[in-house]
Amino acid sequence: MTDLPDMPLHERICVVTGGTRGIGLATAHALAAAGATVVLTGRDEAVAKERAAEVASEHGTRAAGHGVDITDTAAVRALFASVAREHGTVDCLVANAGVLEDALIGMIRDDLVDRMLGTNVAGTLACLQAAARVMMRKRRGAIVLLASIVGERGNAGQSAYAASKGAVAALAKSAAKELGPHGIRVNAVAPGVIRTDMIAHLPDDVIAERVGATPLGRVGTADEVARVIRFLCGPDADFVTGQILGVDGGLVL
Repeated sequence: MTDLPDMPLHERICVVTGGTRGIGLATAHALAAAGATVVLTGRDEAVAKERAAEVASEHGTRAAGHGVDITDTAAVRALFASVAREHGTVDCLVANAGVLEDALIGMIRDDLVDRMLGTNVAGTLACLQAAARVMMRKRRGAIVLLASIVGERGNAGQSAYAASKGAVAALAKSAAKELGPHGIRVNAVAPGVIRTDMIAHLPDDVIAERVGATPLGRVGTADEVARVIRFLCGPDADFVTGQILGVDGGLVL
């Protein structure tokens, strides 16, 4: 069926990892508002189901919530197999789940590195692999990974996080080249300073410093990132792949 003009994701099946809060939850709402059936995940299944029910109720579309730890590759594969069985395919993946822990270089512990790379890199790769296997069957799909401005410009106290998000950007570019011939687009968004739980721990003076370096002069919102992700998932971006799109108010300039 042709997409309805005001519902560009009508009948599309979209999986959003880390979809219970912040950018992930905002993205689930944005995709549902565009007509998509949304499958959102989180570590806590009860919370994931609750958020999915809220999304479905607000937008009058179908939504489901699943408790999935993306560092568990078997669980990730089972999720995508389940979605494919129920809905026939996966049209979009938004690999949003990730973790952030600050530490100066001399204080970076092995367990911090394991969590950061295990979730942000290996977990994201596991989701991309599982989604791509399903998408290849119909030779169509859109994948959006969550990178970060920190992965491009670095940040004191966030070396491990920057390394993980730089890897995500590299993954998006490589996957775009490999999966493009199969009709699958892969892009990433790189948020700047966004008002979510991720920056809740930062002192006001640190946020003020980063806002001062942002040409638009303010903190961004999760909804603003979500709208860019929705664009990348939809038909208006059908010739866009391999891009790392900054949603950062010009912070990288």
